[in-house]
Amino acid sequence: METMHDQNLKALGLAVIHTEAEAVSALASQINDDFVYACQLMLKCKGRVVVTGMGKSGHIAGKIAATLASTGTPAFFVHPGEASHGDLGMITQQDVVLALSNSGETGEVLTILPIIKRIDVPFIAMTGNPESSLAKFATVHLNVAVAEEACPLGLAPTSSTTAALVMGDALAVSLLEVKGFTRDDFALSHPGGSLGKRLLLMVADIMHSGEEVPVVQETASVTEALLEMTEKKLGMTAVIDSKSQVLGVFTDGDLRRMLGRSLDVRDSKIVEVMTAGCQVISANILAAEAMKIMQQKKINALLVVDEESKLVGALNMHDLVRAGIV
Repeated sequence: METMHDQNLKALGLAVIHTEAEAVSALASQINDDFVYACQLMLKCKGRVVVTGMGKSGHIAGKIAATLASTGTPAFFVHPGEASHGDLGMITQQDVVLALSNSGETGEVLTILPIIKRIDVPFIAMTGNPESSLAKFATVHLNVAVAEEACPLGLAPTSSTTAALVMGDALAVSLLEVKGFTRDDFALSHPGGSLGKRLLLMVADIMHSGEEVPVVQETASVTEALLEMTEKKLGMTAVIDSKSQVLGVFTDGDLRRMLGRSLDVRDSKIVEVMTAGCQVISANILAAEAMKIMQQKKINALLVVDEESKLVGALNMHDLVRAGIV
């Protein structure tokens, strides 16, 4: 049974979401000429975008740098405190600096401004105060001011960090689109984990081929097909003609339907009970696309063919699971 305490927690959670949603919505008015100018500076950058910020802004800055880097805009994060003790050497005249500070008066960031000015690199400031020192110093200022923080004390950065994060995403995605960054480009920077596998792994990389492929000729009996299925352990067998072109597939499901019709396994020919015109795929498509086809067709296996519809392999859902696609 829900208590008043539970109801209060829900109300507080919803209040935070509504406050931050309003802060994000208000950002629409800040997608203006300054935003375009900031994008142009990054597009013209021959080096990297150096992102910096202190405290919570620093955490957001790190995420923005990672998002930029993974979507085609080389970038990295520099801690402003460490920058004053040698890390400024990471910044070159080919770079662009993006600094985050809600107040625009963060001491650690202000300390490094003279050096940034000396090496004459474009400086983008993202603050909540257009009159701040950081905003006035900047080549271009992105205003991410919020009406209120979601924290009832007005102290913990909440709405302000959300707004900065969303503005960073707006920059990254806009640059991605303008640069024509593709899925293949994205895959090259995400080779690890399930994401990398989804974007890089091809059917050819995981399919069964050669002697591992269950296959019978169109003249085979159902008994012969069952023996082939049992030996190859894929829950199905391809049915081909004399030119190795796929005519159909015979699966465990086809066997159950056959038995439901009281057909004799010993006397029936495979062409009489197979699924003709079955779904086939190319070896050169993504394994993730093969999974999508299986899900849409509600099937557990696919035959792989070449340009002439000749059988070259077989793939089932277990292969996708083992490969980490599912």
